[in-house]
Amino acid sequence: MPTSEPDRVPGGRAACFAVVDPATGETFDEAPDQHPDDLDAVVGRAHRAWHGWRADPAARTTALRVAADTVEKAGDDLARLLTREQGKPLAESYAEIARTVARLRYFADLAPRTRRITDGRPVHSEIRWRSLGPVAAIVPWNFPLQLAAAKFAPALAAGNTVVLKPSPFTPLATRLLCSLLATVLPEDVLTVVTGHEPLGARLASHPGIRHVTFTGSVPTGRSVAEAAAAPLARVTLELGGNDAAVLLDDVEVDRIADRLFWAAFRNCGQVCMAVKRVYAPARLHAEVVEALAQRARTVAVGPGLDPATRLGPVNNAPQLARVERLTKQAAADGARAAAGGHRMDGPGYFFAPTILTDVPPGSPVVTEEQFGPVLPVLPYRSLDEAVDAANGTGFGLGGSVWGTDLDRAEAVADRLECGTAWINHHAETSLAQPFAGARNSGVGVAGGLWGLYGNLRPFVVHRPQEP
Repeated sequence: MPTSEPDRVPGGRAACFAVVDPATGETFDEAPDQHPDDLDAVVGRAHRAWHGWRADPAARTTALRVAADTVEKAGDDLARLLTREQGKPLAESYAEIARTVARLRYFADLAPRTRRITDGRPVHSEIRWRSLGPVAAIVPWNFPLQLAAAKFAPALAAGNTVVLKPSPFTPLATRLLCSLLATVLPEDVLTVVTGHEPLGARLASHPGIRHVTFTGSVPTGRSVAEAAAAPLARVTLELGGNDAAVLLDDVEVDRIADRLFWAAFRNCGQVCMAVKRVYAPARLHAEVVEALAQRARTVAVGPGLDPATRLGPVNNAPQLARVERLTKQAAADGARAAAGGHRMDGPGYFFAPTILTDVPPGSPVVTEEQFGPVLPVLPYRSLDEAVDAANGTGFGLGGSVWGTDLDRAEAVADRLECGTAWINHHAETSLAQPFAGARNSGVGVAGGLWGLYGNLRPFVVHRPQEP
């Protein structure tokens, strides 16, 4: 089975929690609220399944390829359920499922390489690679399927088993995904558990877990690292970002405005590596603000299941309250909303796409990660000032530089203190490249071969050379 048995309440009924449609603010389904004590049995089964799963790399490759085909065939059902619980437009849900399928196929064909060490001694030394054991994958609500696959695909390809915990805001599509995968994977190789805290904390600290991979906020990431320290489990933490876009003085505003807008507002701004601050030359500042504001005023906002919708709601009530609080604080600090700046009328968790100008650089909407449809645009007078400001938070996930002189833009990008820097675009990644943050944006590396080897440990064998 893809899920463990849910906790029971008196009378034998399964304990469940409500799942809310963010487009209406109303409950539309429920998911099992599993008890932390259930994890002993779940992790125990994952450990037993690991012994068989790690033994046959060829069988793993075949199973993951079939898994990708299975998910692809179920794309319609998955996409509609994902939109219903997450809020994103249906087209974005289909894109997320396509990315999930692509990750399964990519990692199905990756394998670690045995390497011989030659150092002049009369010894034959080889580095081989071994899986770790059960992996805990803790996933947020903004891209629940794509980020789940980013964790379980390399872990499974490496020969580990996985216990997956989605956010309680978006458990349903993940449960459906794992039910589909359970039809093609051996039993207990991939298990999903759902529920509220302390379920995630107990999973991260479980003595049977050998690797904890987590995506979420910095404070929660620190807690996860502390929990994983008890069993000395390996940790991979992707802790979000506050990505800056630096516009150079030769930028052609009308040519980049669409790309810049969607780099900030895709998935309603709920993207860890979205543009969350824009630094524009002072002489171009007003033009940049108006170009972005015009798009914010006219973009179609609505329920994700409406084909006309380009921007959906904020996913959940606490996040909506955070976005509203940061925007009001910015206004109190002296900022002006060139577009939006308020919660939208009607049901659901909708916040008007917002472009802020006259924002003090120390306002929390600049220094913190707003993770919503709000974008501050700040002027600068010297490029050094802009680079210092871009690097001036504790985050370091991504950043971008925009201009017509690509060599100059690349030189500026090289000065950004982050894991990935883009030129004239933002947040575009390849499955083959490493993904990692600097400073508070994370620990460890995901993506490509780095993601595979992050789920393996080296095993060295020495033997005398043949005479």
